[in-house]
Amino acid sequence: MSKSPVTCHVLDSSVGRPAAGVPVQLQQLKSTDGPTAGFDLLADGVTDHDGRCMQLYPDAGPGQKREDLIKLQAGNLYKVVFKTKEYFEGTGRKSFYPWVEITFEVPSPTEHYHIPLLISPYSYTTYRGS
Repeated sequence: MSKSPVTCHVLDSSVGRPAAGVPVQLQQLKSTDGPTAGFDLLADGVTDHDGRCMQLYPDAGPGQKREDLIKLQAGNLYKVVFKTKEYFEGTGRKSFYPWVEITFEVPSPTEHYHIPLLISPYSYTTYRGS
């Protein structure tokens, strides 16, 4: 199976280890106007033992390939939402940010987009990965 067009990697910099078990969502902007403003959920997942989520695809129905379910579109806005509060509570720690949202624009739908996130209970950092 090929990896999804958007992947992520979460590292807990406060303990120097991958952040396993972080719930992750991939969303796409549907509108910026009025009552329909907001994002639609495309897929969700959870980081593995290495802090990676490489298969952000929706569930496939009969006869569907997961790889065909998400087609990024040039110029569209997407975001990855990391549920960091759940992760920190699971490790017996409190945190200031209950989730981290990273919104990005897709210039080319044929490229792969890797979103790394470095977290600690009171800060986070991200960058464009490869």
